[in-house]
Amino acid sequence: MSAHEQTARDGWRVFEATGFPPGPGDPPPSLPAPPPWRRFDGSPVQPPPPDDETAALRRLGPGDTIPQLASDEIDVVNAALVLRRPLLVTGPPGIGKSSLAYLIARELGLGRVLEWSVVSRTVLRDGLYTHDAMGRAQAIAAWQAGLGGGTDPSATAGGGGVGGEGPRAEPDGARPPRREAPPALGDFLTLGPLGTALLPYERPRVLLIDELDKSDIDLPNDLLHVLENGSYEVPELVRAATASARVHTADPGGRAVVLHGRVECRAFPVVLITSNGEREFPAAFRRRCLPLEMRTPTREQLLAIVERHLTTRPEGTEALVDLFVQGVQGGETHALDQLLNAVQLTTAGGFQADGDGRKLVELLLRDLAKGR
Repeated sequence: MSAHEQTARDGWRVFEATGFPPGPGDPPPSLPAPPPWRRFDGSPVQPPPPDDETAALRRLGPGDTIPQLASDEIDVVNAALVLRRPLLVTGPPGIGKSSLAYLIARELGLGRVLEWSVVSRTVLRDGLYTHDAMGRAQAIAAWQAGLGGGTDPSATAGGGGVGGEGPRAEPDGARPPRREAPPALGDFLTLGPLGTALLPYERPRVLLIDELDKSDIDLPNDLLHVLENGSYEVPELVRAATASARVHTADPGGRAVVLHGRVECRAFPVVLITSNGEREFPAAFRRRCLPLEMRTPTREQLLAIVERHLTTRPEGTEALVDLFVQGVQGGETHALDQLLNAVQLTTAGGFQADGDGRKLVELLLRDLAKGR
């Protein structure tokens, strides 16, 4: 295929897995318009999210990103971006599934990644929002105590004074005591990663739902409605008939306005759902996601990954990579961070990678499938 034909064929892509962020002063890549059935119109529009380059460096390492995705895998990612559908990313543990979210966010200039780590006790509400009911009750009690101690209760209530007298007169020139507003309900509501990702941003947020296969059997089904409709309600705000409430978000120090207790996205978020294959998901859930199975990196890719993270290739790296590859080819389960830890340890001053040192290296590169 000629270069011209390749360019024409891949012209629909917005993500190339290069990991290069937009240049200084350059606008971020534009996403194509969503399909008619994936258009949303939430409001009010939120300001752009903050960046978190520290987290990206921790996940991706410094320097250029090593190409780890094949062309067909990059096509799947782009299809999810075009169709506004979640990606269901599978593959061995530690292969870099969650790092893909940071790669997309950096390359497309989408800001801080929202991460929701799932465990067996996780329920849908954990990802949407939390309500500090106890903290609110204590704040209201403190507010009421302040009213009782600082003002005449009858004046606060708007009624007459003691014995049917009118409101207590203030000395000439004195101002009436200041009556503070009761604690706002929104101050005790915090949107979770999923709830924050569904706020109405002009450009999509990146949401990582990590290890969904560890969840309770009901969580994938509970996610269906939210991921399909791009919206949810906060019952506490709906019951309070609050026209607008300013709530906390999952971003550090972030606040957002919620109208009439309902949140609806404007740009459907880029959702990456990772799974280690511990169980199957319902067909109704799988048909709403695009599957992406990540492959184990090649020997050359592993060497490049080590060099990128450590900014050098220490002596003995090739031998450790070969040991890692042999284990994987032999059916063992290994994670990339095991290899990085083993290489890092061998560069420690005075460490001898023979004798007892060899046993320690083998411990770091042990088969994770054996459960110890």
